[in-house]
Amino acid sequence: MVEILVNRAPFLTLWASVVARSLGYDEEESLTLGKAVAGQTAAAKGVRLGILEERPEAERRAIADRRQDLGAETVLFMGRAIACLRTADGLRALADARPIDPASVKRYLVAKFKEELGPVHEKLTALAVVLPPEELNDRAMDLYMRMRPAVPSGEAGWGRLGRLDTDAIDRLRIQGM
Repeated sequence: MVEILVNRAPFLTLWASVVARSLGYDEEESLTLGKAVAGQTAAAKGVRLGILEERPEAERRAIADRRQDLGAETVLFMGRAIACLRTADGLRALADARPIDPASVKRYLVAKFKEELGPVHEKLTALAVVLPPEELNDRAMDLYMRMRPAVPSGEAGWGRLGRLDTDAIDRLRIQGM
């Protein structure tokens, strides 16, 4: 495999979508769950680093009210509470109070990984099947931390491309994590 330079957010999106598939969600549901986990994770880190401001309480309440009006439910996934909506097309994670479009997530992943999307997806899928689904869900963020692209720590790494060590994914699989 060639050197892969990618930001952590698309890598987490892909990994989380693989984890969701292992838990039994269909491809489109998994893509939206992956995007939601990556979005929540990036937002929390941005606030911790002082790059982003926490949403005002009134805005958070308004989003929660809109979600409630829509009949949204909460899915516990990878240590996160993900707001979701059951649609005619299946479960969709929400961005604020809007269902995430799985096709847009797929385009995002293709744009970020290019021709390496398939091979990286295969490696992550092979890793995911090593653990039973519930244990995978419990350990997925820890595993992400152990294989995520290398970028400088703190604010210096925010939004930067990092080298994805695909051998690290293989080592985790071989070691049984």
